[in-house]
Amino acid sequence: MKVTVLAGGVGGARFLLGVRALLGPTPFPPPLSESGDPVDAPGNHDITAIVNVGDDVRMHGMRICPDLDTCMYTLGGGIDSGRGWGRSDETWNAKEELAAYGADPDWFGLGDRDLATHLIRTQMLDAGYRLSDVTAALCRRWQPGVRLLPATDNRCETHVKIAKPGGSQDEYVAIHFEEWWVRHRAQIPAHGFVQIGADRATAAPGVLEAIAEADIVLLAPSNPVVSVGAILAVPGIRGALRTTAAPVVGVSPVIDNKPLRGMADECLTAIGVATSAEAIAAHYGPRSGNGILDGWLIADGDAVDTAVVDGITVGTAPLLMTDPATTARMVADACALVGVNTPAADGHDL
Repeated sequence: MKVTVLAGGVGGARFLLGVRALLGPTPFPPPLSESGDPVDAPGNHDITAIVNVGDDVRMHGMRICPDLDTCMYTLGGGIDSGRGWGRSDETWNAKEELAAYGADPDWFGLGDRDLATHLIRTQMLDAGYRLSDVTAALCRRWQPGVRLLPATDNRCETHVKIAKPGGSQDEYVAIHFEEWWVRHRAQIPAHGFVQIGADRATAAPGVLEAIAEADIVLLAPSNPVVSVGAILAVPGIRGALRTTAAPVVGVSPVIDNKPLRGMADECLTAIGVATSAEAIAAHYGPRSGNGILDGWLIADGDAVDTAVVDGITVGTAPLLMTDPATTARMVADACALVGVNTPAADGHDL
């Protein structure tokens, strides 16, 4: 069975833990022969994650990929589970020294262990390697058990349109999403989002194939605007979702009309979408129309007017991702919604 997941950061990473718990690990990157060449070592199933790179940013001369790293650390057992991002057992000596020098930006914390990842990535990118190749190389250490693919190897950064400080009512400027999200905690009103570089971007190697060849495509309960939305902004990906023979099922990122973490409601408000399972489903739209969804899994207790999302099969399930086994049941429910059977990795029903 081939499962492809569109994923953002914390929520996407925890969702992938459930997919892996359900189906077993996918060897990634593939092991090397004695001569150093990759060899096929397929698992019983194949899991591919297409990961958002809209949050990517360059700071202190380094390329930082927050969502790719969160997925890699989480699946590899190196995540700080309390924060949901960054390395476990982290220290902050470099951050303190940068602050002592007055280095900008001072609002984005880079831990000492995390710095090593960014240094290696930047060195490889500067040497001419593609981001997808670099990601595979970094994953040789972490062995995530899921094929992690950046949505694109190109720059495709999310910027936020805000009112120009001191400007007139109709004057706007754009700041990087990370500055809006981390520095300002999304408390500056956003007037829209722009994907810088999207007009020149192409899907990374393997991305379109993973969608076309899947048995099911799942949208993780990630931010619909700046995670899944940023992936869809890469030319070719939305079209691939529209034309794949696989059913496409999304999992709602809200419970009781509230995001579980983060500030997805601020992002949705900025584009005129209510923070509700029904409004987000309508935002994605049905594949029978001009949208991308065949199925939509919402939390127990939430409701959707099927007339509003006509063409999308709606189901309910517990959506709290408390542990991988619980999340695996949620993944199985999402697949069952469109008639896809998902045997558990150990051969037993969940």
